[in-house]
Amino acid sequence: MPKRIKNENERIGRNMSIRHTAVSYYGLNYVEHAEKDFLEMKEHGCDTVILALTEFDMDFWFPNINNIVKAAHKIGLRVLLDTWGIGKYFGGEQVSLFLQNNIHHRQVSAYTGEVLNAACFNTNSFRDYFKGLCLKLAKNTEADGFFWDEPHYAYPKAYASITGGAGDDWSCRCPECMKKFEAYYGYEMPKFMNDDVKQFRWREALYTLSDTSKALKDYNPKLEITCCVHATLNSYYVTELRGYDNWDMVAACPYFDVFSTTIINWSLPESFFREITERTVAMAKKYGKQSERWIMGYNKRPDDFSQIDKVVDMYEELGVDRLATWTYRGGYGTSVAAKDPIELWDNIGRNYRRVLKKEN
Repeated sequence: MPKRIKNENERIGRNMSIRHTAVSYYGLNYVEHAEKDFLEMKEHGCDTVILALTEFDMDFWFPNINNIVKAAHKIGLRVLLDTWGIGKYFGGEQVSLFLQNNIHHRQVSAYTGEVLNAACFNTNSFRDYFKGLCLKLAKNTEADGFFWDEPHYAYPKAYASITGGAGDDWSCRCPECMKKFEAYYGYEMPKFMNDDVKQFRWREALYTLSDTSKALKDYNPKLEITCCVHATLNSYYVTELRGYDNWDMVAACPYFDVFSTTIINWSLPESFFREITERTVAMAKKYGKQSERWIMGYNKRPDDFSQIDKVVDMYEELGVDRLATWTYRGGYGTSVAAKDPIELWDNIGRNYRRVLKKEN
């Protein structure tokens, strides 16, 4: 038997690790349009849709959200709700109603005192707002779970290091954070980061998510919760500046079911994909969670679409439980669309079908 055919048969015959394949989706306005898109997702090998819900959607389109959820279920898709860009605390390009209505509850630069365009998620006002929105969704929709999308502290851009990477400035040093820090440690929160500041930021950041996740699980234990943290190292998302860099603390949270690490740009070397994936899978297994890795399906496309196959094969080889891509149709028609977005989407779909054995 030729070596190429033998290797292909071995690949097809081995036990696949991928359990779920997801794609994010913005279209929450009209059910009849969403139904057609959901059918296309199924044809592309997706079994899960992640609905990117903005604060505007939850305010203006709220009566329609469960109709969209039910339409996805009817077609056979699982549904996760992504609190996309809320308070600029999560990843997302959307504006925030919370920020418009709470100008005094924003994050503050430690070095300059600059008020940043992001909610301080350590304040009771934001925590109550966030938990209230999520419980409202849980009680009024039939969604299967929630997706915490790149939660993070804002990064002040006033400083940059001489190496061109991230500078030393950080957030948040607002009056609320300073008050909490001093009450816990017995001294004023310093402007320069030390070990106490690192621990404080990690602990408070995790509490915001764990508290809401617990409330959701208390309401409905069957809700699945994924926490997706940044996957980059020694660059813009440098350790201790984003708040969820201590992966052990995140993965250990008893209210999270899936430990996910976010998208890696196609231009980065294969070794980086492998290192992040190995760490993600190991961390998930250590704490009894499922692991999830992402495929970049917007903004940039690989120079050669065969790179998608190689990365998906790597994810499978390393034991990843779930695959996800941002976003539907390669972001077609949006400001973050990839070059050749439909072709990119089709190649991702081909790989989804392949790993789920929906075709040869």
